Amino acid sequence: MKILHTADWHLGKKLDYINRIDEQREVLKEICEIANQEKVDLVIVAGDLFDTFNPSVDATELLYKTLKDLTANGSRPVIAIAGNHDSPDRIDSPDPLARACGIIFIGYPHAVVKPFVMDNQFEITKSDKGFVEIKLQCIAYPIRIITTAYANELRLKQYLGVENKGEKLNEVLHNNWQNLADQYCDGNGVNILTAHLYMLERGGEILEEPEGEKPIRIGNADIVYTDAIPSQIQYTALGHLHRYQFIKGHQHPVVYSSSPLAYSFSEAGQQKKVVVINIEPNQAPRIETISIRSGKALCRKKFDNIDLAVNWLNENPYTLVELTLISDTFISSADLKRIHDAHDGIVNIIPIVKNNEIQAENSEKVKLDQDIHSLFGDYFRSKYGQDPNDELNDLFKEVLTHSKDLEE
Repeated sequence: MKILHTADWHLGKKLDYINRIDEQREVLKEICEIANQEKVDLVIVAGDLFDTFNPSVDATELLYKTLKDLTANGSRPVIAIAGNHDSPDRIDSPDPLARACGIIFIGYPHAVVKPFVMDNQFEITKSDKGFVEIKLQCIAYPIRIITTAYANELRLKQYLGVENKGEKLNEVLHNNWQNLADQYCDGNGVNILTAHLYMLERGGEILEEPEGEKPIRIGNADIVYTDAIPSQIQYTALGHLHRYQFIKGHQHPVVYSSSPLAYSFSEAGQQKKVVVINIEPNQAPRIETISIRSGKALCRKKFDNIDLAVNWLNENPYTLVELTLISDTFISSADLKRIHDAHDGIVNIIPIVKNNEIQAENSEKVKLDQDIHSLFGDYFRSKYGQDPNDELNDLFKEVLTHSKDLEE
């Protein structure tokens, strides 16, 4: 059978002020096309479906539409677990309607999926806390999936019985997974684990969490090691880290599939992927990664020449850019206008002035005994290398007026 593994969609996430919902529509449409082209039998989405606990209407509609499309009219089960950005109650809330479409939501670590039959295409044959067995009509053997949605400290205590996370997390997860594997995961079916957590090989290199991501790892207390995975598990589908990662320390693959889009400039240059797993009972799986083409590339560019910067921006319109400009003097407002006119996806401009004398001269101009409007002008020039325009000055005056009104 074939399984598609994806994660960390972060629907509704912005890059600074830039709304990326249209890119997310494109990339999720591509994932649906890959699932159909590869004729996968099951889809796993390993957490962080949304970017916030209270997602926008657009993000919510996009999630439900995409998951329904991935079911291929109910013939293909889709399992989606909650990540650390998701509200578990929100993930669980559409459960009756979701099951009618072939979508299995897992909001909590010890969720129990109610058995059901989906139009004679597949059925849930066994279910337990954090476990589900699915039998597909077209596959001769069942697939068993141990599920662990993200668990914060409260959920760990409530659902897994963890009192001291730093000492107990690895032990409790190992015991819980091993008990489920011993009870349900024999060699007559395919055995999978999916979880949203921070996992490493014991003694392995610490992997950086994505920039801007809500951290899971606090010191070493929240690290789960691959030696906690039962030997019966043939593939572990992880979510949380946004780069494709193959984690060592288990006899079978332990994989972070990557996010479908680059969500911060620390991810610039990463090739985003989905993973397709070819798997059968008692065999090592065959892993294929498929690169995602949709979405704007995130680029960190550095120039010491305005003309070169403008030329590059004109030649690379379908990008989001963090632009560093190195110069001997502060950038003029005319040059900044040329840069902004050349590209509508500039997220940040970082000016670096090489002439220390100019920087020192500029800093000397800031006098604390000036009126507040002059101070604002000096501050703006020191930070951005140019005078604030009339619109900013008017806005500053409006803020001051509003503040005075509140004080009165």
